[in-house]
Amino acid sequence: MRLTKCLLVAATIFSCTSACAQQVLNVSVSNTQGFERHEVVGIEVKKVATLLKKNQLQDIRIKSKQTGKSEAIQWVDNDSDGKPDELLFLAKVGANSKADFTLCSDKNLALPQSQLIAYSRFVPERTDDYAWENDRVAFRTYGPDAQRRTEQHLENGTLSSGIDLWLKRTTEPVINKWYKGYLTDPGFYHTDHGEGYDPYHVGASRGTGGTGVWYNDSLLVSKNFVTHKTIAEGPLRTIFELKYAPYGPYLVVETKRISLDVGSNFSKFVITYRSQKPLPNYTVGISLHKNEGQTGIDEKAGIFSHHEQIDGIYIGEGLVIDPEFVQKAFANKSKTPDQSNLLVLTKPSGKITYYSGFAWQKSGQIQNRSDWEAMLKKQAEILSHPLIVTIK
Repeated sequence: MRLTKCLLVAATIFSCTSACAQQVLNVSVSNTQGFERHEVVGIEVKKVATLLKKNQLQDIRIKSKQTGKSEAIQWVDNDSDGKPDELLFLAKVGANSKADFTLCSDKNLALPQSQLIAYSRFVPERTDDYAWENDRVAFRTYGPDAQRRTEQHLENGTLSSGIDLWLKRTTEPVINKWYKGYLTDPGFYHTDHGEGYDPYHVGASRGTGGTGVWYNDSLLVSKNFVTHKTIAEGPLRTIFELKYAPYGPYLVVETKRISLDVGSNFSKFVITYRSQKPLPNYTVGISLHKNEGQTGIDEKAGIFSHHEQIDGIYIGEGLVIDPEFVQKAFANKSKTPDQSNLLVLTKPSGKITYYSGFAWQKSGQIQNRSDWEAMLKKQAEILSHPLIVTIK
């Protein structure tokens, strides 16, 4: 009986291995940094074209050689042409080491159960917000109907291209639940029902990650986004685009492609912009609210932070930008409401990439300013030393 069981187990292993062994690509993910990494990794579809020629997309699996388990994956169509451009998976790699994976076709190998964790959508329930979240943080910004309501002095208006923060203390999705609560109670998500809430005020400020142009000692900013497009959502990454109407004497036009990965406190902003006249700078900011918090500026490292208390609980906000593009940064404090911002002026190249995020003490992710500064420093190191993916 014991021999029979062993033979059955061996046959099962051989069957799974044989299915993968028909055509296999070996994927290695290397980490050159002295801390463990747990990040979403992307593989261009063209690099696995030989595997896809003879196999169905839905049968592709990535299996860890260390654990033998199948990893969560997500196919992403980055250019919205109806064809996937990138295969995403979650890689856990130790400090100064590498992790090995097998990429193969095996429809019998079960994929891990996964939720729609990296999520974003247009929100008509409250005029026309656009909101996004993952298992750690949530954000939103505002559309043309919210702008119209403000300009026509109607209820529920918001005139802002700033980035709002929703303070989560759960790994579960909250966007749909909180907006559903809003339908019967407009103050629903401003009260913590056990999952977090939205006490963060944006107004006309930059929130955390809003943009503009510093001109004649004042900040020129766009109004609300005019169009939106959801590009991807899934267990690993959400991506969307927002476009803005021309603003200021330079007639600046912006397209913001924003993405958020599972497990990260930082949204990635890739912004392309143009203007009718050469710009003096392109600026990214963080609201200083009532100037009661503290700022941190490290131009050399490209790390910019704000530390404050909201309802007596610590929250840290921050930006991480390649220092090569930074002109200068300073705290612009004003007596005018919503006009105080930490401003980072970047060289006007027509395109900028930066990471904007936060951490809230009540989420359990951090406890104090020191923790947040360490998280920002780690994020800067991650960006300057990305995981190295090789395929054989």
